[in-house]
Amino acid sequence: MATTTKSAAASNNKVTPKAIRDRMLYHLTYTRCKDWRSATDYDKQASLAFAIRDLAMDRMIATQRTHTDKDVKRVYYLSMEFLLGRLLENNIAAVGVTEAARKALKEMDIDLDILVGQEVDAGLGNGGLGRLAACFLDSLASMEYPGYGYGLRYEHGLFRQEFENGWQKERPDDWLKFGNPWEVVRPEYTVPVLVYGRIEQVPTVGGGRKPVWVDWQMLEGVPYDMPVIGFDVNTVNILRLWSSRATEDFRLDVFNQGDYVRAVEEKNWAETITKVLYPSDATHAGKELRLIQEYFLVTCAIRDIIRRYRKKHSNWGKFADKNAVQLNDTHPALSVAELMRYFIDETDVPWDKAWEITVKTMGYTNHTLLPEALEKWPVQLMERVLPRHLQIIYEINARFLQQVEVRFPNDLERVKRMSLVEEGENRQVRMANLAIVGSHKINGVSALHSELLKEFTVRDFAEMWPERFNNKTNGITHRRWLLVCNPGLSNLITSKIGDGWIKDFDQLKKLEPFAEDRAFRTEFMKVKRQNKERLANIIQDLVGEWIDPDSMFDVQIKRLHEYKRQLLNAMHIIALYHRIKDDPNVDITPRTFIFGAKAAPSYHLAKLIIKLCNSLGRTINNDPDVADRLKVIFIPDYSVSLAEIIIPAADLSEQISTAGKEASGTGNMKLSLNGALTIGTLDGANVEIAEEVGDENIFIFGHKTHELIELKKTYNPWDYYNRDPVLRRVINAIRDNEFVPEEGPLFTDIYRTLMEYGDQYFHLADFDLYVKAQEEVSSLYENQQEWARRAILNVARMSKFSSDRTIREYSDDIWGLKPCPITVPNGNAAEQFGPDAD
Repeated sequence: MATTTKSAAASNNKVTPKAIRDRMLYHLTYTRCKDWRSATDYDKQASLAFAIRDLAMDRMIATQRTHTDKDVKRVYYLSMEFLLGRLLENNIAAVGVTEAARKALKEMDIDLDILVGQEVDAGLGNGGLGRLAACFLDSLASMEYPGYGYGLRYEHGLFRQEFENGWQKERPDDWLKFGNPWEVVRPEYTVPVLVYGRIEQVPTVGGGRKPVWVDWQMLEGVPYDMPVIGFDVNTVNILRLWSSRATEDFRLDVFNQGDYVRAVEEKNWAETITKVLYPSDATHAGKELRLIQEYFLVTCAIRDIIRRYRKKHSNWGKFADKNAVQLNDTHPALSVAELMRYFIDETDVPWDKAWEITVKTMGYTNHTLLPEALEKWPVQLMERVLPRHLQIIYEINARFLQQVEVRFPNDLERVKRMSLVEEGENRQVRMANLAIVGSHKINGVSALHSELLKEFTVRDFAEMWPERFNNKTNGITHRRWLLVCNPGLSNLITSKIGDGWIKDFDQLKKLEPFAEDRAFRTEFMKVKRQNKERLANIIQDLVGEWIDPDSMFDVQIKRLHEYKRQLLNAMHIIALYHRIKDDPNVDITPRTFIFGAKAAPSYHLAKLIIKLCNSLGRTINNDPDVADRLKVIFIPDYSVSLAEIIIPAADLSEQISTAGKEASGTGNMKLSLNGALTIGTLDGANVEIAEEVGDENIFIFGHKTHELIELKKTYNPWDYYNRDPVLRRVINAIRDNEFVPEEGPLFTDIYRTLMEYGDQYFHLADFDLYVKAQEEVSSLYENQQEWARRAILNVARMSKFSSDRTIREYSDDIWGLKPCPITVPNGNAAEQFGPDAD
């Protein structure tokens, strides 16, 4: 490494507007092959992205070389989702050239805000799981930890959501239509992926027999690297995304015989693997595709980790000392079986030694308390797709259950519960059990979730290995979710407490005294009003509906699921609407209810709830009696980039999931950080948010987790229906489709779910408590100065919920990582000779 180096801050201070302009024009000419007159908006946006990427490349090379030369321990974060959002604005901020870029573009008569708004969200995730992974990558790089993300390069992502007569319609999300300027393809690191086949017992030299996987079908995983730029540091880590392709794209011999379809059959099949995120598993073919998709990620990642390790090590003794693999939920749980398969089948490491290394390497993060969300794969399917891995899982299970029987003798029921294989007519492999048994640490993602995990969901395992279980409360990157997405508030904060909070989020607490400053409260609400006006303009463009920025913006933005209780929100809206219809002159706090959510394509009831919300909007928004005092807006195709506009504008944050069902949530953190007050149950991270901001600065309602456990034993929704006339009228309105009666009884299934099928998520039990809490919200909102005071305290007390804190805890308690500061040699980093750094 050259002795003359440069820091990130020093390097970026030298980047002038002219340098950015020149680099952008260079890429316009030599990358996009355009001149200024012929350049489209996309050409200009892509050229700026290439110019910003150039600023990170020396650091990216230096980061990988330093990690290799120092032989540091790395963490590998395996996730089926990385919900990155748009990258251009965030990366401009990360390399510290926001003002220089703005000036450069202004000289070219381009508005930076308009240009970055033209970027397409990366279609690599769906909800909180993927957004958390993206925040973690940001914190790893910004805190200078050596880390990789491993995911899949989905061609079409989840889907693009449109509404037709209020119904969700799924369209392909063609996010790669114009390419991705941030990615670098790495065909030299292509990985073979084997599926199907059978097991053959082959004689060994010593006279025994060894199982060998034969007659498999091969495809390839091609890696694409995306830079993860640390904020104001030289570290640039890598998100490596794998794309599937056939080993032989095109059969010329078959083509020449005139069978044109069969000539490309293998290519089409292979490329299906990374075509979309979460293909529907409603059919056998869909289930098979999802299993292959998960294994594809796992085998590509494990082989890549091993390749990198083998460059510096000739034996496996330090593998766990140099590599930490974190499984983000159960999707990558096959990593346990794949690493064991590699050690045993390809290197002849003895079983006990291979298992010791595997367990020390793996960590597992659980993200759900819902039993139905803990993945299981039919044994018959796994035997067809991954026969060798099923054998290994059987062997892991046999050895593990022996330990269980020793630890808990004569407890057959416990053995059955803990087995990796669920017995019965349709035997299934329990992926959560595999992940737990194969990991040295298992964590939940909020204090409540971690306790419930140990008490209920995987109690047997927690009793066997209490030392393995711990909590790591989720966090968010404040750099994207305050600094970048809410510049008005960020600048206001910096004007009062300086900019130290950007690097050290604990300094945000210095803002707390300003909550008592009337002038500051007025400035704070002025920023909020500006953000609301911006959102109102976006909504006008997207759905053609005017909303009043002076109304309370009541926001619920999250994946559509029954336990998240968008339906409870809708029930409250119906009750308010009934109040106005009963007395059009009633005094009511004006509210705009804003929803953003996608429902899984095969999730009938979730799609029906979307239709209900849209039907409410159609009726309420056009009713002269309402007179714009209520508006219901369902924003189509909710995404990270939309969240970055909605969240700074929100007044009220709806976090109303059934207690004990939400693992953590991170939307609650983002909304509080941007000055929204929360109405919520004591669920997930709401518990810790309430502890931090103070009970008086949050609206908590509803039954607690253990109360619902007791209530469930005798719960009858009809009891609540019969004794509450407001609730009864709401339920009847849903049953009778009071909102668009000409379309018939559309919502019968919602009615039946609530009244005939037991109301699994306790909507009726919590309804009155929710309505009363909402009345407190309305009362407080009338006092704008007091509302502002409490909102400012929410902002000031959110430092605990930085993903920097979460990553530091993972690094200290699970991964054993140390920060590795990077210095960049003057000149071209690629000129520093030495072995391959990746």
